[in-house]
Amino acid sequence: MLVSLIAAIVAALLYGVASVMQAIAVRAASTRKPDEATSGGVKVDPGLIVRMLGQWRFVVSMVLDTAGFVAQLIALQRLPLFAVQAFVASNLAVTAVVASKLIGVRLQGREWAAVLGVVAGVGLLGSSAGAEGASSTGAVFKLALILAVAGLALLGMAAAKLSEPLRTTALGITAGLGYGVLSIAARVLTGFAPLTLIRDPAAYAVAAAGIISFVFYATALEGGSVTTATAAVVLAETVPPAVIGVIFLGDQTRRGLAGVAWLGFALAVASALMLARFGEAHHTEDVEMADAAAHRRANEANAGPAACGLLSWWPVDLQLFSALIAVPHGTEPTGVS
Repeated sequence: MLVSLIAAIVAALLYGVASVMQAIAVRAASTRKPDEATSGGVKVDPGLIVRMLGQWRFVVSMVLDTAGFVAQLIALQRLPLFAVQAFVASNLAVTAVVASKLIGVRLQGREWAAVLGVVAGVGLLGSSAGAEGASSTGAVFKLALILAVAGLALLGMAAAKLSEPLRTTALGITAGLGYGVLSIAARVLTGFAPLTLIRDPAAYAVAAAGIISFVFYATALEGGSVTTATAAVVLAETVPPAVIGVIFLGDQTRRGLAGVAWLGFALAVASALMLARFGEAHHTEDVEMADAAAHRRANEANAGPAACGLLSWWPVDLQLFSALIAVPHGTEPTGVS
């Protein structure tokens, strides 16, 4: 149980960093015109992923996401779905805290309270969650997961044609449901040996759900509000899997601690939703502060060896999300190369 708890925390940390880098890469790779964000009939752009492959931030984020998924798989071996999904949603707190420390973005009192709420929520979950329920299910359940992925693919294509603000919300919900299906499918995998995975329908559900979820989430970030998209994903990837885990997979809490577990779940998810808006820069001074930090790091880099310069750029690029995400795509923020 302890190993799974540690793995869940590691997954949240890795996902938090990766999501920041992906959001920056989406805006940099986007070819969408500004007026298209509010118009209908806009389709999903498969070429977005191809263009993002040429950016180092995206490549590194994929490595972090892969490592995070491995940690999530380890967590799912001993923890119920509702606990693991809440831990994963807590990655928003990671982003907020690191950004406030590295580039001085000021968090409001409500945001600090939300960070503490996330910590308290996952703490309650970790202390009260029981062991996972069914480790395997029938073929019908796994085939249903594949059908669910196909349905979400069609739903996402339809959502992409909507006008804002419904478009971003619908895409976020679709992506979140896809991530939820991914977690459920990962939970019911028969094994991890190559031949076992080839024969397991759940493995195909994991792969397909991961692909469509990322594409729809990236599309939502490309043309809409990061806050709206992230909040929709958090809700859709936590609540439905939690319910399915309890009803169909036998997830449970420790004896007599059901109330504590569900209080922790509600607190963690609600706090994560409060932090969803951190994806956007809400104050002009935050943008100016980030730019000033970038200039300082640039001067330090020019004063030292090239290797030191590269290292000094890393935390700036990683944590400028709150400022960069507000800059219209196609323009280069001041101080960022």
